Amino acid sequence: MEISDLNLEYDKLQQKYGAKELASIYNGGCIEKPNICFVFMNPTGKNIASYPNWKGRRSPWIGTKNIWKLFFRIGLLDEKIYTEIQKRKPQEWDEAFADLVYDNVEKHKYFITNLGKCTQIDARILPNSVYSQYLDLLCKEIEIIEPKIIITLGNQVSSIVLDRNISVSQCRKQYFQKDIAGKSYKVYPVYYPIGNGMMNIDKAIEDLEYIIKSNFEN
Repeated sequence: MEISDLNLEYDKLQQKYGAKELASIYNGGCIEKPNICFVFMNPTGKNIASYPNWKGRRSPWIGTKNIWKLFFRIGLLDEKIYTEIQKRKPQEWDEAFADLVYDNVEKHKYFITNLGKCTQIDARILPNSVYSQYLDLLCKEIEIIEPKIIITLGNQVSSIVLDRNISVSQCRKQYFQKDIAGKSYKVYPVYYPIGNGMMNIDKAIEDLEYIIKSNFEN
């Protein structure tokens, strides 16, 4: 199975749980044994790839700025790409530039996805019951790409993925084991660094730098 084979299921769930006028957002980056799989919450209409007339990849954070600041600061985005992202307004992203950004993500060997692929108009909070509908599909993504480690962003996503109550502030720089398709993965819960979580971006960066160093810098 290829990871794109899951898109049809995501599109069905978009009609059930997402904004009917927007498309679901899938994933993007390195899909062959990436170093890191980043798992965020769910996309919003700020991602211009969710517009029906968008013809390119439907990957997270297209047309936005703040998350790319985080990836740049932890050494996972080249400065030239980062500078161009910060110069562009959302409507100035096109399909070719989105591919350029995600080529750089792939170069740095990480994968970006959301637990929920159901795009909402805004950053409304979704109930656990909606996210839970996506958990098996997320596990299938992970089974296909086989990342070295998984980073879950925020309390809600971390709790659902790990099936236990997680408070990120109480387990900073710690990992939990999760078994998927007979393989055990390290899962690190980290502060959600975007939107209302922007106040925690420096803590998220500190923890991510530690996680990257402890796993990949020998």
